[in-house]
Amino acid sequence: MAACVTALLTSGCSGRQAYENAFGLGWPKPKTIEAQTMYDVWLGTVAAAAAVGLAMYVLIAWTVIRDRKKSDELPRQVRYNLPIEVLYTVVPFVIIAVLFFYTAVGENKVNKLTKNPDVTIGVVGFQWNWQFNYVNDKVQVTGAPAAGQEAQLVIPVDKRIRFIETSPDVIHSFWVPDFLFKRDVIPGRLNSFEITPTAVGTYTGRCAELCGEKHDRMNFTVKVVTEQVYQDYITTLKADPNAAANALSAAIPTGSN
Repeated sequence: MAACVTALLTSGCSGRQAYENAFGLGWPKPKTIEAQTMYDVWLGTVAAAAAVGLAMYVLIAWTVIRDRKKSDELPRQVRYNLPIEVLYTVVPFVIIAVLFFYTAVGENKVNKLTKNPDVTIGVVGFQWNWQFNYVNDKVQVTGAPAAGQEAQLVIPVDKRIRFIETSPDVIHSFWVPDFLFKRDVIPGRLNSFEITPTAVGTYTGRCAELCGEKHDRMNFTVKVVTEQVYQDYITTLKADPNAAANALSAAIPTGSN
């Protein structure tokens, strides 16, 4: 209990964030189906590391107590002990193989692209902001660097969303921490990935690649909304982008989760 209070007071986070970070071992609670896969791999990796670490501490403590110096005579040596040497080789190999297997399975699942995603969004990262193109509806939203206006990405909950990324200048990186995922936005190359949001709310997105002088200003907002709110937003966006932003702000207050 004392450790949790100390972590909360020194982390600079809200109580909810501190709780999620503590019990997620540094990771926020997953907000997409794909994020849950990576979250499970992360917890499994930490559990394996903790088990190995605990075993090492037990063995160290055991040998310190058992073989503490009682005389100048050396303890029994185990060089050229074939069973022990085989054990030293096989156990690490098995641990690495298991971790590699689950990592590969999780990676394949996260990188899987479906034939017919529900929504397709083009992501253009440029110095120093973002543009989001709603391919299905032929509308777009662009951040205004000169005005300090962040781009806003709106997506429906429980729908399969495909992102297609590109950049006209340098390498950027599309990153939403709550989605536990980021992917580089590379000039002359189309990078694709898909996510399925599972929680309505407002999340912060960032550029995770040092891309120039104003890299720190490349933030954007992601609003995950219900299907009806999403359709209303797209309809209003086609008619008046400013009205769409205002209407959405009224429907989904900033900071909700």
